[in-house]
Amino acid sequence: MKVKFLGTGAAEGVPALFCNCEHCRLARARGGREIHARAQVVYDGELSVDFPPDVYFHALNGKVDLSAIKYLLVTHSHMDHFCAQNLVLRGYKYAHGMTSPTLDIYANEEVISIFREDTRRELKPDVGESISLHPMGAFEEAKFGGWSVHSLLARHTSQEPLLFLLEKGGKRVLHLADTGALPDATVDYLAALGVRADLIVMDCTFLFGKTPPEARHMGLDENARTLARLAAIGVTDERTKVVITHFSHNSSPSAEELSRAEREYGYIAAYDGLELEL
Repeated sequence: MKVKFLGTGAAEGVPALFCNCEHCRLARARGGREIHARAQVVYDGELSVDFPPDVYFHALNGKVDLSAIKYLLVTHSHMDHFCAQNLVLRGYKYAHGMTSPTLDIYANEEVISIFREDTRRELKPDVGESISLHPMGAFEEAKFGGWSVHSLLARHTSQEPLLFLLEKGGKRVLHLADTGALPDATVDYLAALGVRADLIVMDCTFLFGKTPPEARHMGLDENARTLARLAAIGVTDERTKVVITHFSHNSSPSAEELSRAEREYGYIAAYDGLELEL
C-alpha cells in the first residue's frame, strides 16, 4: 500500500492564513517543509481521507491526479476537512479524460447534508450522477474495490466525527485524525476486531504542548498514552510505523522541532509530500 500525505496542517494551515506570529513569519520566509497545508492523505492513489480547501494546491504540489480518486472518506464536517464546493468541478466542461469517472463518498449524515447544501447551486446533473453518497456512522464496516474500512468514533467537536481503520492487500492503517484521546468505545471496538496495524496516522496538533483533559486534539504526550492503550490490546507492536500529523501553527512545528519529536519519540513527523510504502 502506498501512502501520500498531501496536507499535514491543522485548520488554519502553517503558516496560518491571517497570522503574523513569529513562527508564521519564519515559515513564510523559509518555505519548503515549513509549509503545512490542510489535512489530506491519499492511499494507493485512489482513496482519500478528507478533502480540504487546499486540494488544488495539493494536486500541484504533490503531483497527484485527483481524478483518480475513486473513494473519499470524510472524518467530519469542519471546513479544513471537507470542502464540497470543489467537487462541482469534477466533470462537465471543467474536467476531461478523468481517470475515474465515478466517486464514492463515505461520511456521516452531517457531511452528506453539507455536500448537498454546498453543491446544490452549481452541481451539474451529469456530475452529480457520477458521485455516490454513502452514509456511515461509527462502528460500521464498508467494503469496496479491494478495501475494507471500519469506521470508529473520534473525540472531536462535530456530529459523530469518524476515524478509520483501512485494510487492503493484507496491510492495515489506523487513521486517527482529528481526535483527542480515543473514546473507550473505539478502543473496545478495536480490541474486539483483534487486528494489528502496520501504520498509525496520529493527530499531533499540540506537538510538545500539553494535551488538556477532554481535548479534541492530541499532542505528543497523548500520542504516547494512546499508543500504550493500543499496544495493550495488540493493535500495535514493534513493527508498527507511527506518523504524526495535523500540526497547528500555535505549536511552532518548525523542521527543527519536528526532527526533535522524531528523535525523542521515534515517530515519523509528516510533511506535505511525504510518501510511505507498506
